[in-house]
Order: sequence, then structure tokens, then C-alpha cells
Amino acid sequence: MSERPDIGDLLPDIALEGPDGGPLHPGALRGRPLVLYFYPRDDTPGCTTENRDFSALKARFEEAGVALLGISRDPPAKHARFTAKHALTVPLATDPEEGGLAEALGIWVEKRLYGRTHMGLERTTYLVDAEGRIAHVWRKVKVAGHAETVLATAEALARA
Repeated sequence: MSERPDIGDLLPDIALEGPDGGPLHPGALRGRPLVLYFYPRDDTPGCTTENRDFSALKARFEEAGVALLGISRDPPAKHARFTAKHALTVPLATDPEEGGLAEALGIWVEKRLYGRTHMGLERTTYLVDAEGRIAHVWRKVKVAGHAETVLATAEALARA
């Protein structure tokens, strides 16, 4: 595997599947800062909390001129049920099974759970500047307080 993109690198413009099922290219969102948060699965405790936290702060991200996008490998129909069930306001996108953005970013990784290994998303958040360059990365995210930390960093970037 090649070295993962990091701060200062352009975010790879690999198509995701948008909430409507159509293609969504991160590059199409250039022109203002963007937060991409990758989470393992819809409707699990940590992922639900993370999505609720970002949804609760969405208006403040918008005031700072920062777009939000949550990403997992769950299909759009599952995202729709998850969004409705928890009244989420952040759009959710689907990363392709093969050759997706998570693979390009090096966050589709081998994980261990109860002595077994499997492939999964490493909970990671990227703050991307208006030109499409990675401005900040949070790896192996702990959910508690994370959305607030990202908001503070995004507001500072938007003011710069």
C-alpha cells in the first residue's frame, strides 16, 4: 500500500454514492471547507452518537461556511432509514466496496474483534480546505467531544 494522503495533500476525488444513489465527487464540493467523517456502520452505538453530534452542530458548521458529509460503506437505503430514525441532518454518502475513497486514504484496514480479524473502516475525520487540500486529520477517533473539536478547528480554518 502506498503512503496515505496527509495534511497538505489533495483529497483524492473518488466518487462516492450520494444520498440519492447518484455519484458524488468530493471535488464537486470545492469552494468552501469540507468535513468528511468516516464511520464504520449505521445504527451502532458509537456511529449513532457521532452522527447525532455532527447533526446537532450542523448549523454552526454552516455559519462558518463549512460543509459536512458522513461516509460509511452502508448503502443509501440503509442511510435513509438511519437518518429518519435518528432525525439526522448531515448528508450521508456510501463509499464503494472496491477501490473507494477509504482505500485511497488508507483507512480501510484490518481490524481485530474478539480474536478475529476483518476489514473495516478506521473511524477518521478529514477537514479539507476550499481548494481540496487536507487541512487536518483525526485518526482512530474517539466519539465523545469529537464533533466539537472538529467544529473549533473548522471555524479557525474558515477565519484564516
